[in-house]
Amino acid sequence: MFKICKAKEEQLTAPGQVKIKKKSRVPGVMITQYVEVLPDGISTPDFTRKPIALTIQEGKMAFFRAIVTGNPTPVVTWMRNNGEIDEERYKFTFDSISGEHQLQMPDVCADQADTYKCYARNEFGKAVVTVTLNVIEVGYKKSKAMKESRTGIQTTFLKIGSFFNKNKEEKQLEIDEHFWELLLSTDKREYENICAQYGVTDFRWMLKKLNEKKLEREQQQEKVVEKLCNLKPIELKPNGAAEFELEMSLKDPNSKMFLFKDGVMIPFDADAEIKHGLKRVGKKFVFSINGVNPEDAGLYQLEIDGVKIFSTELQIPDVDFLVKIQDVNAEEREDAVFQCVLSRPMKKISWMGKNNPVEQGDKYDVTVSDDMLIHTLVVKDCLLLDKGIYSAVAGLKSCSAWLIVEGNTDPSMVGKKKKFSLKLQDSKSCSFETAPSFSVPLKMHQSPQRYECYMSCAVTGNPRPYVTWYKNNISLNTNTNYYITNTCGVCSMLILNVGPKDSGDYTVVAENSLGRVECSTKLDVKGKKSKYKMLHIKFNTNEKHKSLFSSFTPLD
Repeated sequence: MFKICKAKEEQLTAPGQVKIKKKSRVPGVMITQYVEVLPDGISTPDFTRKPIALTIQEGKMAFFRAIVTGNPTPVVTWMRNNGEIDEERYKFTFDSISGEHQLQMPDVCADQADTYKCYARNEFGKAVVTVTLNVIEVGYKKSKAMKESRTGIQTTFLKIGSFFNKNKEEKQLEIDEHFWELLLSTDKREYENICAQYGVTDFRWMLKKLNEKKLEREQQQEKVVEKLCNLKPIELKPNGAAEFELEMSLKDPNSKMFLFKDGVMIPFDADAEIKHGLKRVGKKFVFSINGVNPEDAGLYQLEIDGVKIFSTELQIPDVDFLVKIQDVNAEEREDAVFQCVLSRPMKKISWMGKNNPVEQGDKYDVTVSDDMLIHTLVVKDCLLLDKGIYSAVAGLKSCSAWLIVEGNTDPSMVGKKKKFSLKLQDSKSCSFETAPSFSVPLKMHQSPQRYECYMSCAVTGNPRPYVTWYKNNISLNTNTNYYITNTCGVCSMLILNVGPKDSGDYTVVAENSLGRVECSTKLDVKGKKSKYKMLHIKFNTNEKHKSLFSSFTPLD
């Protein structure tokens, strides 16, 4: 079954080389070290993010993701058990910024359902992860003979837990232990999503096995905990933190509490504002992760005196706003609508109104489109008290806008309250007009090919300046390949798919009757990297405003 894999692995082991098995910090990763003692500064390959099992419908885009570490930098390769990986049906990508390797299968077919292996190798060792791809064939209820005659290959659809033969039991043992840890601590409503994530389709077997593990886990927890309830999985907060909580009564108040991330113990403090914190109020324990970033994603486990109490997984969606919410002007008793568009589907995002969470109810309507890309917040029957800043939060990204509520004036009351008149002396004329200027210039960015590129700057001036974007001295304002917005002086441009054709000089020009100002940047696309250099900002104003001048030193 592993003839291809074994042949290639044997070639990598030179005569006299040792093979020392090591334990990875990430469950499911096997590490082999080729030398007895590693030199200083050298490390064997390992996975910080391993690919996970995938179940997907035929014709969709399937991909596995992996992030590896090691010194020297490991070389990543992919293999499959039955068949070869050819470049026509598979694509290999690498993001140099995030360090993520991907094996992509556009328009996946049933004959690509298989067990895949991801190898990370350097001259001091190797690390390997095994992952399964299950493909749901369109019209899967057809007879097996029809499938074989159409594809010429017998496709196996894995149903973990089927007890029709002894070989199935061996495959059940390959399930990642994270799968059971998540099920043991989550709500029953999340079972289906977790099973889909790990490729488990035999729910009857899963429930039977889960009940056995729950009984075993409860017997262990009884040794250290009297009562355990109200387990709430980890979730991202709009303030950029993540929290999970539970209520429990300890048998021994002096019991030691440990927190693990992907099997590695991490420090936490009950008082200080550090990365990982603990707040305790009576029997309620709240664990927090401050300043969440993509590296914080993973499986978090709480143990007390060596007994596992709670497991929860922090997932950070790789999502951004294609269209951000805009400022809304509404009159009293009217409805105000905020709407945004995401780069990838999400069932739910967080809405904030004046720093308070906003939920569906009598005052607010929160809706999402069928494709889960367009999210809408409706503030019903606006009052003056509703004005303020509203925010949409998706993953680690957020955008904000103002709700401005204008009061209605009853014409019948005009003049009725006027009891006296006040005559003021003629005052000197006062002008608040100013020439355009950049309060926030274009900044340096980095973006590889085929990724999104977002440029923005802020301009002030009265009268309100007219803003134009140029690329190589050609106006972009009417070019549909660039999404350009100007909200309250914040000028932004979005390039959805950066490519070599996007290289060049970009300029923002703001002008009004009092003057003109320019802000330029250079986009240089090389391979899979994009490099921006801020060049300069120069002001060209009329004689009345010659004193306004500013320049910026190039950034390397």
